[in-house]
Amino acid sequence: MTLLSDTLVPVSPRLDFDALAPVFSRAVSTLDDAATEQLDLAGIDSGLRELVRLRASQVNGCAYCVDLHARAARSSGVTAQRVDAVAVWRESGLFTAAERAAFALTEDVTRLSETHVPEATVTEAVAAFGEETAAALISLIITINVWNAIGVTTRAWSVSPRPAG
Repeated sequence: MTLLSDTLVPVSPRLDFDALAPVFSRAVSTLDDAATEQLDLAGIDSGLRELVRLRASQVNGCAYCVDLHARAARSSGVTAQRVDAVAVWRESGLFTAAERAAFALTEDVTRLSETHVPEATVTEAVAAFGEETAAALISLIITINVWNAIGVTTRAWSVSPRPAG
């Protein structure tokens, strides 16, 4: 007997965004490539990059991006414990001061209409990373927020269950 609670509930796409808006979709991909290049120039490692993308995706509630960037962070060498703790980074002792500054910046930029990105948040990020790297982080945060807006609005991409382990 299968219990109702044992059955996965599919989440259907609303729009095939990539097919319906291919020019814009390619432009966002180009924007993502530019942000990644800027991060490479600034020396941001791929682990932190993925943790920032993960945190923004958690705040925005983008299931596809949370899954994608959690996997990418682990593939970049970030431990499962740290990936799991990103959602509660303020209460976790698993992150450096610089990582915490990046997460604070991520949350404030992601919640722009609520926070208006306080001066202290930007100052802390610049103190931790320098102006060039802080600007590169901002480019990443803005880009993942674009992806999240598309993903949450259209559900264009779905998460497929994977075996445990």
